[in-house]
Amino acid sequence: MTLVKFNNGHKNAVNPRFNDVLDSIINDSFFNERFVNKTPAVNIAETENEFHIELAVPGLKKEDLKISLDKNVLSVSAEKKTENIDETKKYSKREYSYNSFVRSFTLPETADQTKIEAEYTDGILKLNVSKKEEAKIQSREIAVK
Repeated sequence: MTLVKFNNGHKNAVNPRFNDVLDSIINDSFFNERFVNKTPAVNIAETENEFHIELAVPGLKKEDLKISLDKNVLSVSAEKKTENIDETKKYSKREYSYNSFVRSFTLPETADQTKIEAEYTDGILKLNVSKKEEAKIQSREIAVK
């Protein structure tokens, strides 16, 4: 009895082995990790007194992060280089990893650029930008005449 592998929806019915090779190249972790967007996700919220910016940057240390302010543009950047080398074995493949990103935010005129605080906890970078006193929403009751 001979087992036959059928082409279940593969595009290349003439040579199914070609699909196996192509799939292994495309699904290789070397390509997948390098073509994935490395820009961190951001949440931005506004309260009565502050703007809150949260960036998801897991796997980084606070020493890897750089926060700068140029005029009214707040920039967050990071660089991380890792090498996975085991000198006791002979490898035919070594993987080097270099990750970097820059995210920039234009602060509104209501932001107080002298009062910016940053905190990094559990892979989340939290930036708090205070509002200027004249920009804070002041509530009051208005009497009807």
